[in-house]
Amino acid sequence: MAIMKVIEIMANSKKSWEDATRKAVKKASASLKNVRSVYVQSQSAVVDGDAITEYRVNLKVTFEVK
Repeated sequence: MAIMKVIEIMANSKKSWEDATRKAVKKASASLKNVRSVYVQSQSAVVDGDAITEYRVNLKVTFEVK
């Protein structure tokens, strides 16, 4: 039987929502072991004038507790 834990994290990127998600997984995996999945709960962006300057994601990260 596996026990899973879910935490919520936020990440940002100047490039894209996908890049923000990749950065979040990489950073979370550095301190959490056995990351199994991520769920993108929400996406948002910062706008300056008529341009997006930052992409943001709110993720739920699931990892196995051993």
